[in-house]
Amino acid sequence: MGSSRTGGIAACSTPAEITTQDGQKIMTADKPRIDSKDGFVTYEKDGKEVKVNSNNVKSIEEVK
Repeated sequence: MGSSRTGGIAACSTPAEITTQDGQKIMTADKPRIDSKDGFVTYEKDGKEVKVNSNNVKSIEEVK
């Protein structure tokens, strides 16, 4: 029973790596949201929402 719960969690998350223009790498547990209206990339870290200006983002890649 416990393994089905773990499988459900793994199936829902899409880890990603955000690389900033200055080379910083940020690992996220889930795929970040890109908001074209406010120009920010948003992800969650330690239960809190974090926003990065999309002008500072070089790339976002899914981690496999």
